[in-house]
Amino acid sequence: MRYFSILLLIVALAPGKLMAINRPLLTIPVRQMVADTDTIVRKQSVSVGLTYGSDAMFFGRTGPIRYPYLSANAVYNTKQGFFAYGSVLRLIGYRTSIDEIDIGGGYLYKPSKKLTGVISYTHFIFNKERRVIESASSHDINFKNTYDWKFMRSSITLDYLFGKASDFFVTLNASKYFEPTWRLFGEGDYLTFNPGISAIIGTQNFVEKFAIDQQERLIYNNIIVNGTPNRVPYNNGRFNALNYSFKIPIAYNTPHYTFEASYKYSIPVNVEGALRNRREGFVNLTFYYLFY
Repeated sequence: MRYFSILLLIVALAPGKLMAINRPLLTIPVRQMVADTDTIVRKQSVSVGLTYGSDAMFFGRTGPIRYPYLSANAVYNTKQGFFAYGSVLRLIGYRTSIDEIDIGGGYLYKPSKKLTGVISYTHFIFNKERRVIESASSHDINFKNTYDWKFMRSSITLDYLFGKASDFFVTLNASKYFEPTWRLFGEGDYLTFNPGISAIIGTQNFVEKFAIDQQERLIYNNIIVNGTPNRVPYNNGRFNALNYSFKIPIAYNTPHYTFEASYKYSIPVNVEGALRNRREGFVNLTFYYLFY
């Protein structure tokens, strides 16, 4: 809990999702496709993107096997603040053409210059193999707010996921945005840096459901399965700290497209059952193009 105590002092005073200025993209709750240096556009626009990730993560947890992936994404924004989005994900190294499809929509509100919020709904569709860990959930209701303190941005994000398993998560974030004054190739391009730290608190009922779907529950400890001998019961529904992490994203931006590379170091805590996660580094590469 010492990690959480330090982080809570930094981020608990204000709500929201970490956003940086001057970026023409919409931050949406599709976990595989979100860039870290983006912001929200209050104009009619369409953005499309491609993402590579070194491993699929679900609220601070990864599966027993590393799953690098590619995803294609699209977002439609309206001037009124409504948006719709979709994402198609494919795991690298498997014969399946599509492993997950995400579709959803939401609304952006901005009650003040410093406070911005988004509420959204996402539906997850998985193929029959259900390899990725989030396959225990098929719906996500997401509510997040951001507050700009000038010297940093802080946020709180609430997620309620339900399907085969129901879980509730609270994600706390703090970040510092940097934009150098110099340009690389011309007047319209610029670099952005947005290092941040985060903590995830929540339940983990999805652990048991994921193990059952994979038909491997008999070799895992601490998963409650009725009628299974020699199991050590664990209350996966308990609200607890799940993960601490820090992330360093660097983005090259132009008026219409952005390329971002990021490194994230994850520290899972209170890991139970099938997911014997360890500290791990993640690499993400994201490219977006904006039409407006």
